[in-house]
Amino acid sequence: MTTPRRVESRLTDQGCVPVYTTAVVEQPWGDYTPIEHDTWARLFRRQAELLPGRACQAFLDNLSAMGMDARRIPRFRDLDAHLRRTTGWRLVGVEGLLPELDFFRHLEAREFPVTWWIRRPEQFDYISEPDLFHDLFGHVPLLMDPVFADYMQAYGAGGVRAATFGGEPLANLTRLYWYTVEFGLIRDAGCLRIYGSGILSSKGESLYCLDSPAPNRLGFDLARVMRTRYRIDTYQKTYFVVDSFQQLFDATVKPDFGPIYYGLKGAEAIAAGAVFDTDTVIQRGTGEGWLADGDV
Repeated sequence: MTTPRRVESRLTDQGCVPVYTTAVVEQPWGDYTPIEHDTWARLFRRQAELLPGRACQAFLDNLSAMGMDARRIPRFRDLDAHLRRTTGWRLVGVEGLLPELDFFRHLEAREFPVTWWIRRPEQFDYISEPDLFHDLFGHVPLLMDPVFADYMQAYGAGGVRAATFGGEPLANLTRLYWYTVEFGLIRDAGCLRIYGSGILSSKGESLYCLDSPAPNRLGFDLARVMRTRYRIDTYQKTYFVVDSFQQLFDATVKPDFGPIYYGLKGAEAIAAGAVFDTDTVIQRGTGEGWLADGDV
């Protein structure tokens, strides 16, 4: 069997340039080094201690039910057994970032791509692309939630369809994924809690998103989210809050996105930190520490 490659972004004088790969690989579990297992263990312990009272209960319950722990990097096949039994999903190992259409097709097939390699020790607090810890710890537990699992499959199917419409619909869908799956907040037991994987796998943003007065926290609105730019280099300026995964599913799966894309065609993108009178404002951020440019 060919040894999987570690495909990472390239650092250039223009910043990090993403490098894409389509390969599906077997997890080389026996090749992980003691340093890599230790990196997993330290990351896992840090987030497992931090997230109770911050993460949504579904994430915490499913993390425990899957048997993930700090002892060693999990085997994909062991997690697959839990996913197949509960929601019919499975994990596929990948070498790095996938092109959009390949990613959508995997989700549509109820396959979640997981980068097989873990960050280096010098990347412990920040890595610019998804690694094994982000993918496994941040994403996979919520795939055991039936409603969220169905949302993810429907998102993939919607992405496959959007790819036939051109660039604008794909940009709209990217923003939706960013502000829900990666950086979403949810009302849980009367409090704001985290469900976005980009937050769940980050110590700093797990604290910032709920505790800092700087960011906006706004009620979820599909068209608003799909027009809103975001940050890839700093914590988010705005977080969108859903009342439940069912609300997210109903708002994004039941409608025909064709008319939505048509209605958004040519609409000016909204700055990441903007707040309007029409928004449902849970908290208007102070904007402290925000960079003036860099929204994508």
